[in-house]
Amino acid sequence: MSAGKKRNVVVIGGGSGLPVILRPLRDCNVEVTAVVTVADDGGSSGVIRNFMNIVPPGDIRNALVSLSLLPDDFLKIFQYRFESSDEFFKNHALGNLIIAAMTEMSGDIFGAVQKLGRFMMISGKVYPVATDPLVLHAAFTDGTQGSGEHEITVAHKVIERLSITTEKGEQPTPTSEVLLAIDHADIIVFGPGSLYTSILPNLVIPSVGKAVKASPAKKVYIANIMTQKGETDHYTDASHIKAIYHNVTDGIIDYVLTNTAIVPEDYIDFQKWDEISTQVKVDLAEDKKLGVTPITGDFLELRDQGAFHDGQKIAEKLLQILDGKV
Repeated sequence: MSAGKKRNVVVIGGGSGLPVILRPLRDCNVEVTAVVTVADDGGSSGVIRNFMNIVPPGDIRNALVSLSLLPDDFLKIFQYRFESSDEFFKNHALGNLIIAAMTEMSGDIFGAVQKLGRFMMISGKVYPVATDPLVLHAAFTDGTQGSGEHEITVAHKVIERLSITTEKGEQPTPTSEVLLAIDHADIIVFGPGSLYTSILPNLVIPSVGKAVKASPAKKVYIANIMTQKGETDHYTDASHIKAIYHNVTDGIIDYVLTNTAIVPEDYIDFQKWDEISTQVKVDLAEDKKLGVTPITGDFLELRDQGAFHDGQKIAEKLLQILDGKV
């Protein structure tokens, strides 16, 4: 590596978890690439997806905002969500509409996102994992099946196997830029985010899973703070890793970062955050059996009566892994 060359950090995920570490990584001396899921079919993203047949823009929007160097006042406008009383625009985020408009203008979601990234002065890159909207499919342990991220989430059932297709039922094709970023990565980070609807939807694309397996990069899974009702009840950090291996392939994780700071139950508003259940526990022995190095510590941020990752602490630990200090 030449002197002064930035290391390449690829972060794979989606949802509200991905931005937690993108912003602090943006301010580090690394080249950040966010690989974002395009399987969301709920909320504003789902409506735009259905009406315009484009990839859902919400997770892409959040990643762009997290990496942008523009003033916060502009970013607040981009993130503004119309009130429910606005019948035509209700619940749409302005940024989602802008991404949809630029996609329609160019006919190319990937090019539209790259152009918008330049407009927003992002430090890094944001790549939708594919240019077609994808459909998530789940086989549940009770023998039933579900399709679509929203349907799978609200089912609150234990998932046996996950797969993903285009809306035509074909095998998805990731962009060449995504595969190149994975190939050139010095470290690949999975999450933080929902295991089955933010992280795995990227990895179960066969060519993405194979590219991650083949990459010489260090691979880090950020375990969730809390389990998700129905989906990951009673999961330890090792249980999450087993699910990734079961759905993708063995041996694609080198490290797991797990928070061990206690989440006070009397702080959490379980009605507001109704998808979470109990704190994810670390299973050191099982982690090591799986060939994964566990890294534990206080990665907890309590806010808004919820439990979240402290992005700054996570970013610092990732840099230590990059530098071989862990």
